[in-house]
Amino acid sequence: MAQVEATTERVIEADAETVFDALADYRETRPKLLPEHFSAYEVREGGEGAGTLVHWKLQATSKRVRDCLLEVTEPTPGQLVEKDRNSSMVTTWTVTPAGEGRSRVVVTTVWQGAGGIGGFFEKTFAPKGLGRIYDQLLDKLAGEVRP
Repeated sequence: MAQVEATTERVIEADAETVFDALADYRETRPKLLPEHFSAYEVREGGEGAGTLVHWKLQATSKRVRDCLLEVTEPTPGQLVEKDRNSSMVTTWTVTPAGEGRSRVVVTTVWQGAGGIGGFFEKTFAPKGLGRIYDQLLDKLAGEVRP
């Protein structure tokens, strides 16, 4: 099994605190940001940053649906880490200032992929597919926080 990693980043026209607060708001803002690949969204505990437990289904391909139950932590300022209780998947959101009234958002997801030929295809194609999904989410985030 090989580690698979997908990373997407974007500079957003809003200050880092506003962007981070929007991402950390799992009750109100986060559901508005999710593209159609996400379903069955439910906050089970908390709802604001660390201590949140959130569920969703992620349909990354036409054949694969991941049932995710994520525990949210904030290990450092400006960072949200979502660890899936149902798999090895970990997603890290990092928000940093990027100049006057702007911020950089980097989202990285890592997981243990399959072995063999299936693992080769997963490592080759899954990061691109997940990157497209996160691009859509970041587009919605930029629209949500635009001053």
